[in-house]
Amino acid sequence: MMSPEASNDRKIGRLDRWAMWLSAACVVHCLATTVMIAALSTAGGLLGSPLIHEGGLLLAVVLGTVAFARGIARHGRTLPIVLGVTGLSLMASALVVAHEGGHVVESMLTIVGVAVLAAGHALNRHRHG
Repeated sequence: MMSPEASNDRKIGRLDRWAMWLSAACVVHCLATTVMIAALSTAGGLLGSPLIHEGGLLLAVVLGTVAFARGIARHGRTLPIVLGVTGLSLMASALVVAHEGGHVVESMLTIVGVAVLAAGHALNRHRHG
């Protein structure tokens, strides 16, 4: 049978091991948080750059022009291009609003513009309608 003193030492040893694991977890948490915040800050600066938004809009205009022109030649419907132009216009207006400091308005205009543009492309893919 184990002496009360040995049993007590064993419990203390177990508590020390748990405390050391907790300390290690704390260090990992602190380091991971610091690294993640730094990475997100860098990514946020890059992804939030006006150049990314302007380049994306330019690419959308070029792809939309080609796709909608082919669609009109194939099926003759104008609704897809009307939706496309509307969506691109909303996206472009989001760039103007961004310079005036309206981040929520900018995001909403972009999201709605992209959705309308995507709907135009979806209609453009089909011959019937």
